[in-house]
Amino acid sequence: MNSEERKGFSGKLGYVLSAAGASVGLGNIWRFPYLAAKYGGGIFLLVYILLALTFGYTMIIAETAIGRYTGKSPYGAFTSFGKAPGTVFGGWINSIIPLLICPYYSVIGGWVCKYLFEYIRGNGAGVAQDTFFGEFISNGFTAEFWFIVFVAMILIIIVMGVENGIERVSSFMMPVLIVLAFLICIYSMTRPGAIEGVKYFLVPNPAHFSWMTVISAMGQMFYSLSIAMGILITFGSYMKKDVSIEESTIQVEIFDTGIAVMAGLMIIPAVFSFSGGDPEALGAGPSLMFITMPKIFDSMGFSRIIGTLFFALVLFAALTSAIALTESAVSTLADETSLGRVYSTLFIGAVMLILGSLSCLGYGPLADVKIIGMQFLDFFDFLTNSIMMPIAALCICLFVRNRMTVALAVQEVEQDGHRFHRRKIFEFMIQYVCPVFVVIILVSSVANVLGLIQM
Repeated sequence: MNSEERKGFSGKLGYVLSAAGASVGLGNIWRFPYLAAKYGGGIFLLVYILLALTFGYTMIIAETAIGRYTGKSPYGAFTSFGKAPGTVFGGWINSIIPLLICPYYSVIGGWVCKYLFEYIRGNGAGVAQDTFFGEFISNGFTAEFWFIVFVAMILIIIVMGVENGIERVSSFMMPVLIVLAFLICIYSMTRPGAIEGVKYFLVPNPAHFSWMTVISAMGQMFYSLSIAMGILITFGSYMKKDVSIEESTIQVEIFDTGIAVMAGLMIIPAVFSFSGGDPEALGAGPSLMFITMPKIFDSMGFSRIIGTLFFALVLFAALTSAIALTESAVSTLADETSLGRVYSTLFIGAVMLILGSLSCLGYGPLADVKIIGMQFLDFFDFLTNSIMMPIAALCICLFVRNRMTVALAVQEVEQDGHRFHRRKIFEFMIQYVCPVFVVIILVSSVANVLGLIQM
């Protein structure tokens, strides 16, 4: 069913780097370290890795197989097997999610651009001030400007196409990102007192285990591996038939988990060193990157250099993920209409600017406008990550089991004689375990927002 005319990645390396770029984003660099610190350090890391090797592995295989078999973006992929209400709903929810995530994600990308600019011009001390971040995001004009800068970078790369744009940029950014992460890890781990942070993060302590460790690790893995965002179906549709889906999935997981671990080794030891060994200092949560880390850099030597390298790394990670999200939305529009790639990109760009501006201005001129008590950015994040993505993942599981069939998914993985080494694990997980996991994520996330449980 795969169209021979559909332009795609040049080969295995292009797919792996692009898919890894999609997975490696703010979820790894920013979200993973503070969740790991909050939910037990080494025990959280162990649970996360186990889930990634089972749940995450299965979902990546399933989405990639759907995309390559059909040769279409999410909506077209689902409806290739008929337009029953369930397949239409599954196709649309997997198509709409990236369109809702990318605008607010780009707002955060704009914040990263601003911080990188400030470090490049030598204003590390100013960035480290308690009031800097709040004053910046509440200034509607300045925050909007940097948001537009980030969106412009994404759209230029998308217009260039899959091989010349996405693949080429990812092939450059991913190796640079790894080198930067390695350098900052070494610097962070050699600070006075940092070794205690390394032990806390890498050595599992069963005493720190709780059910919330599992729930949080599941949610993070979901977010980090780009599951149920339409990305992996779209990228799968660009994958050549002679590329092994299983080998590529393993390599993407290695990239993703490796960067998450390096992010933990960049941030957790630095915070331990800065705070004198107090793990509670990591409780800054989402503000860790924009408030706590600049203070840490300011207390170190070479703060301008380290701050510049750190935010360059974060920018590369944010860009590769944002490009993947936007590509999924553009691909769906181009496939389902006659607009073509350029006009589809411009249309999606306009939607991103409108929705993103709401999130951007929600901390400034629109601060008093709330949806169910949330500012725009928080609402879009809750809607997509806590509600839509678990539902979309459940749709994928049911689609593979009942429509595409597990046998056909396995057949796609085994194209051109590739052996499916973990076939039994995939078959069991996709039919029985993954649907239960995503329901748990959905229920626990909603319960958390309603204040019924604390995560």
